[in-house]
Amino acid sequence: MAKCKMQRIEIAALLSDSKRIVERLQRRGVVEICDNSDEELVRVSTQATIAVFEKNLNLAVQAREILAKYLPAKASLLDFLKGKREISTDAFGRQADEADRLMKKCYEIAALEKQIHDASEEIVRLRTQMDALEPWRKLDMALAPLATRRTRCFAGSLPGVHSAEELADRLYEADGTLTAVEIEVVFTSKEQTCLWVICLDDIAQQVEDALREMGFARPSDPTKETPEQRIRAMQLRTGECEDAIEKARKAIEAFAGSEKELEFLIDYFSMRKEKYEMIGRLGMTKNTVIINGYIPQKAVDRLGQELESRYPVAITVSEPDQDEDVPVLLENNGFSSPVEPITEMYALPAKKDIDPTPVMAIFYYLFFGLMLSDAGYGCLMVLVSAIALKKFQLEGNMRKTMKMFLYSGVSTIFWGALFGTWFGDIVPVICKNFLHKPAPRMAIWFDPVSDPMKLLLFSLGLGILHLFLGLGVHFYQLWKAGKRFDAFCDVVPIYLLVLGAAPVGAGMLTEVPAIFNTIGMYVLLAGVILIILTAGRTSKNIFARLGSGLYGLYNAASGYLSDVLSYSRLLALGLATGVIGQVVNLLGTIPENPIVKGILLFFVFIVGHTLNMAINMLGAYVHTNRLQYVELFSKFYEGGGRPFQPFAVHTKYVKFKEEAHHE
Repeated sequence: MAKCKMQRIEIAALLSDSKRIVERLQRRGVVEICDNSDEELVRVSTQATIAVFEKNLNLAVQAREILAKYLPAKASLLDFLKGKREISTDAFGRQADEADRLMKKCYEIAALEKQIHDASEEIVRLRTQMDALEPWRKLDMALAPLATRRTRCFAGSLPGVHSAEELADRLYEADGTLTAVEIEVVFTSKEQTCLWVICLDDIAQQVEDALREMGFARPSDPTKETPEQRIRAMQLRTGECEDAIEKARKAIEAFAGSEKELEFLIDYFSMRKEKYEMIGRLGMTKNTVIINGYIPQKAVDRLGQELESRYPVAITVSEPDQDEDVPVLLENNGFSSPVEPITEMYALPAKKDIDPTPVMAIFYYLFFGLMLSDAGYGCLMVLVSAIALKKFQLEGNMRKTMKMFLYSGVSTIFWGALFGTWFGDIVPVICKNFLHKPAPRMAIWFDPVSDPMKLLLFSLGLGILHLFLGLGVHFYQLWKAGKRFDAFCDVVPIYLLVLGAAPVGAGMLTEVPAIFNTIGMYVLLAGVILIILTAGRTSKNIFARLGSGLYGLYNAASGYLSDVLSYSRLLALGLATGVIGQVVNLLGTIPENPIVKGILLFFVFIVGHTLNMAINMLGAYVHTNRLQYVELFSKFYEGGGRPFQPFAVHTKYVKFKEEAHHE
């Protein structure tokens, strides 16, 4: 019904033209290419070429990230709405010829970043070493052990705080012979005590062993230079590294303006990589290449003419077999297509399904607007959506979603005008508090806050129509499949049951004319009888059939009662938007002083209505989707289709002008 008809396509061409044909198919993006399973055909390994492209792609991405790091662009909240830059085929070719020059830039940028990285690591290492040497800075001797003919000198540290006298006493207590020892405390803190030890050569080992029992440790990197000399040398080296970093940073900043070239390079190698991945999947002979896949029927003639006018090719188009897993591509008009992403989020239609998108479109917009139901919010939605569609080159689902909000905004204006809600009750508030005039009647139809029961009944009535639409589609599917009796038995009794129960249910909430109650009772009875008689029609035993009929009646009555009540959320969310909007306006008019009141109302209005609009737009979106998925789709839709995935240009920054489409 709104699924694009798919056909199988086979393209046989000369092997010498294979790369150009694959590139053209990639740019057209209308063929989903399948792996060739013919055992008589061979595949060419393209892994080596792909590896080269992947390496270049990664380097280009790295270079672009480096520029973004050192030359950050000014970010905007609307950046996500900006489309890709358009580029002509000729311009693309000219820039592709510059790929080697651009790759040289990437290598230079990456090398400069490596210099910065290495120098930064060197600075960290040097500063760590300087921090370790700082406690020894006052020592005018080298940290490396020194020895004379009869003495030994060495440095080290002990955990905690110690004095020279204390250590001398502890050495004597450990060994009474360790008296010819001189200990100098170079530095002390809560964490450690740094020592310089001088002793006779013949007791040096005993002294060190005794100190080790206390936790003594020699410096990890002793040298023949004094600590002060080493620290100065490291400071000099640190300064050299900082200069190198600054120099490399300025060299990177000199590449300002190269961002778009690198972005082109990223897209170029992405396309090349995907192209050769596809070539590796094709079946080939010594002189020919065979390309198999699926193509939308509407694209067959144009693609065929284009290929046949340029290359010696043989194109065969055929209908897919019944058991083939044919991909699904949705194709709807400008009114329905904006809600295609809603269908795709649930599931694409299976082979025997119809596309539910045009079925749900009108109710989707109606329900969204009824749940938001503030004309002021609707005007903002329409304005923002229209500007975004006009100013930005939106593509794909982003463009569809923006159009969905545009149409939903129109619906919101419609319901908001009927209910008299324009940014809550801001017009009456201004008239009462600032103009001192009676407020005009705002509601064209009625005020839901004053009469919520009317909105509840109306919401439930819309819900019944929505459910009947789903049942009607189910009736159509069964009738078209030749199951006409099943179509009658599965749908008509439900219609009678719900229509008959509607006046009875409405009578619990409001006054209903007696004639409608009477008619409703007869219609309800007819529906009950038909369900009991037909729900168990597959059973041959009369008692089993009767039991199945009663069970079917219970399921139908309880199921459709809960389904109809689900639409009370239309009332709940619609009231929530209006009531919160009124509360926001009330908060802004609390002060008695008119000037203070005006200032406060201005700020409360901006903040409060922004939050109210955002929260209730989200609620309307979620619950509108739920009503489609749970209430409508469950009546006729199974889903499970496979999306059409054509071999196409998947770029991030640029697009070909010839491929630019706008709905």
